[in-house]
Amino acid sequence: MDDQQSLPLYGLSRHQAGDPQGGGHVNGFTYHEPTTWPAAQDLIAREPDATMLAGGTAFTLLLRQGLIRPTTVVSLRRISGADRILADSHGGLWIGAMATHSTVVRSPEVRRNWPEFADAAATVATLRIRNQATIGGSVAHADPASDVPVMLAALDAQVIVRKPNAAPRVPIDQLFIDTFTTSLAPGEFIESIQIAGRGPNTRAVYLKYTPRSVDDYATVSVAARAEVEEGRLRAPRIFLGAVGGRPMRAMSVEAALGDGTEARAFADAAALVRSDIDPIDDVRGSAEYKREMARVFVERALRTLVA
Repeated sequence: MDDQQSLPLYGLSRHQAGDPQGGGHVNGFTYHEPTTWPAAQDLIAREPDATMLAGGTAFTLLLRQGLIRPTTVVSLRRISGADRILADSHGGLWIGAMATHSTVVRSPEVRRNWPEFADAAATVATLRIRNQATIGGSVAHADPASDVPVMLAALDAQVIVRKPNAAPRVPIDQLFIDTFTTSLAPGEFIESIQIAGRGPNTRAVYLKYTPRSVDDYATVSVAARAEVEEGRLRAPRIFLGAVGGRPMRAMSVEAALGDGTEARAFADAAALVRSDIDPIDDVRGSAEYKREMARVFVERALRTLVA
C-alpha cells in the first residue's frame, strides 16, 4: 500500500503503518483492519473502548461534525466472509454484519425467502448509501428512524453478538435501548443477523412515509408480520420507526387484533397505536402529526397483509 491513500468507504486520509493487523494512523486515531473475527476480538480485548467501523456512513458524518473523537478504530471491512448471506433448509437467513443494503436487495437468497426484507432495504436513502451502508452497522448505530432495524424487529430477527468466549443470540428488539444506544457492552460487536424461515401463510410488509423526498428519513415507518388465513390475521407482530427512541412495538394494536381478526376491525385496532409510540416535534412534523400518520399507516399495513 502507498504511505498515504484514500479510503473509498470513509473518505479519510490514511497513513499506513503496515502492522499485521492493518494498523495505521488516520486523522489523529489509530486504525486497524483485521482479517478474521478472532483478530478483531483480540484487538477489542486489548482496547475495549475502540470504535467498531462497518460501512462508515454514520461514522464519517459524526467525525466530520466533531461529534465523536475516537482514539482507536477497528474496521471490519476486510474480515473474510463477513458480508455473506446464506439460507438454510428451512428458509431462514444468515446475514453477515458487513453485507450492504444493496447486497441484500440483490441477494437471491433474500429474494427467495424474505423478499419483503429486500424491499425494505431498497427504501434506504440513495443507491450510493445503500452500496456502502451495512446491515450490521445500521443495527449497531441504533438510529430510531432507520428502516432496516424496524423491519428486522417485525421479522423477530436474532443478532449474533461477538463477545469474549461466547457468541449469544439476542432478540433484536432487546438490543435497542434508546436513540443511538444498544445493549452491547464494551468489547462486544455484531457478527451477523439471523431471520427464521416463514410459514406457508406468513406475510410481511414495510411502509414508509417520507413527505419531503423518497430518500429522506421516514416521518413514520411501519413494519408488520402475521399469519394470514382466509382474510384473518393471526399472531401479528408490528413495529414502528421514527416515533420513539427505538423501534416501537405496537403492543396495544397487537392485543386488540387478537388471533384471527377480520379486516373490519383494523381501523379500531390501528387507532390504539397512539398509546404505543412516543414521537417528538422535529423538522419532519409535530408529535401529533406523527401520531395521526402512525394510525393511518398501521391500518394501511394491516390491510396490505390481507390483500
